[in-house]
Amino acid sequence: MSRIGKAPIRVPNGVKVELKGSTVVVSGPKGTLTQVFHPDMVIELNEGVLTVQRPTDSRQHRSLHGLTRALLNNMVLGVSEGFSKTLEIEGVGYRAEMDGKTLVLNVGYSHPVRFDPPEGIQFAVEDRNKKVIVSGIDKQLVGEIAAKIRKTRPPEPYKGKGIRYAGEVIRRKAGKAGKV
Repeated sequence: MSRIGKAPIRVPNGVKVELKGSTVVVSGPKGTLTQVFHPDMVIELNEGVLTVQRPTDSRQHRSLHGLTRALLNNMVLGVSEGFSKTLEIEGVGYRAEMDGKTLVLNVGYSHPVRFDPPEGIQFAVEDRNKKVIVSGIDKQLVGEIAAKIRKTRPPEPYKGKGIRYAGEVIRRKAGKAGKV
């Protein structure tokens, strides 16, 4: 059995789960998420606990078992608590600011880089315009938007300038003077 797949998912109070065949709709205080799962996976809701069963022990069903359970858990967590990613901006003159709901980054280019949030994503700027927080209910979308923001100016190994995830460690290089 899949260790992840066989773990039950507790549905907290205030979260409503609807099963319509292979489509699952999860509603909660932060919003609603809908996902279509593989039709072979059996998803059951009994007394506030979601469980996922697989029909056979074939390689595909074993893979789908853990995936289905993880996606369901992320849906339940997203509508009840939400997800967020924190990005840190390092560099002289590098900063982030909000223009309404739009995130504006000044990271060493001749022009400011603007990010309009997609539906369900919010941006926040903190810590003297050096920290950007991307938050929302869809874990995959939060991670994808955070990765796109980081991609505008990834951290470089010589001075460490750029946009990095909070807690990310950048391996530093010595540079020309380090040859001596």
